[in-house]
Amino acid sequence: MRSPRHSPGPGFTVLHLVQPVDGGVGRVVADLVRAQVAAGMRVVVACPDHGPLMADVAALGAETEVWHATRDPGLGLPAEIRRVAELAGRIRPDVLHAHSAKAGFAGRLAVRGRVPTVFQPHAWSFEAVSGTTAVLARGWERLAARWTARVVCVSEAERDRGERAGVRAPWAVVHNGVDADRFRPADTADGLAPTGPARAALPRLAELPPDTPLVVCVGRLCRQKGQDILLRAWPLVLKEVPLARLVLVGDGPDAERLHASAPPSVLFTGAVRDTAPWYRAADLVVLPSRWEGMAVSPLEAMASGRAVLLSDVDGARESLPPGQREHCLTPPEDHAATATAITALLRDRPLRETFGRQGHEHVLSTYDVRQTARAVADVYRDVAAVPRSERREPIAQ
Repeated sequence: MRSPRHSPGPGFTVLHLVQPVDGGVGRVVADLVRAQVAAGMRVVVACPDHGPLMADVAALGAETEVWHATRDPGLGLPAEIRRVAELAGRIRPDVLHAHSAKAGFAGRLAVRGRVPTVFQPHAWSFEAVSGTTAVLARGWERLAARWTARVVCVSEAERDRGERAGVRAPWAVVHNGVDADRFRPADTADGLAPTGPARAALPRLAELPPDTPLVVCVGRLCRQKGQDILLRAWPLVLKEVPLARLVLVGDGPDAERLHASAPPSVLFTGAVRDTAPWYRAADLVVLPSRWEGMAVSPLEAMASGRAVLLSDVDGARESLPPGQREHCLTPPEDHAATATAITALLRDRPLRETFGRQGHEHVLSTYDVRQTARAVADVYRDVAAVPRSERREPIAQ
């Protein structure tokens, strides 16, 4: 008979190891924590103590542990690994859930199979680099598969990319989910929010004329998210839609460089606690990423009733309703195609509104965060039920 501790619920302990703590990864972890605490699990989140994640999950009822870890490998890596081993020995989790490349690296080296380990890449590390570094990253992922009870990918495309890179591991595809109670259109008769009231609620937009075409990009200001591509596209948009305004919502390592290259028609909000009002204020939400697993912000935008435009990277096609793929995908790093698509969508309000309604319905039916939480609980149930002798490489404590 299966021990009660093998069923995710009361008496079951999960240790989330998280780096990075901002952006979509932080939102995914917080949503999982909310569902897992509600199910009665003991949830422990180990992460850096900068950024909002630690306070957010503590408010949801999770235990927290400070894990001082940078995003990239460095001289502090041995200490980061030792800290994970100490936490695993003290907390004795039923499952270690490592989020993104750095946590996956440190977590799997620390426990090496003695704790069932779920690794969630949130986009593969080897996509972010090139040359020798990419070769090494692919080699590590192939090696680390021996210490991975399950690799959880957020899209079929992400899983396929891992397989083509030679990663041989047990897989599960669990799409990112959205909290539809938080990300929703404003209350209107037809279920879609007009932009005027949404903008009036944001002081930085309140003075804009109500018919100003507004494009919003929500994401960490970094190379992955491609805001530099959007800024190269923006002058081409202004030639056709001169009154348009662009809002970049978020902060990150590229903030100063992006500020320096932006024209006056671009507004930077910095980090915000709540992105939902910015989606509702937009006519169009754009994310020109260079790589993804499946980005969270387009799902949030669609849940909010907004049309989206994405670069055709992993997860983008899966996230869109099928009928929108011709209009709402552009080749990665193609700023001219991005400008053409933005212009076309800004000029066609009925099409945007149709896409907003379709996207809202699509997210509710396919990307509800409650579905995500149930699927992750199924993964935990499966990997925790494997007898210790059958795990990949148990080691003596």
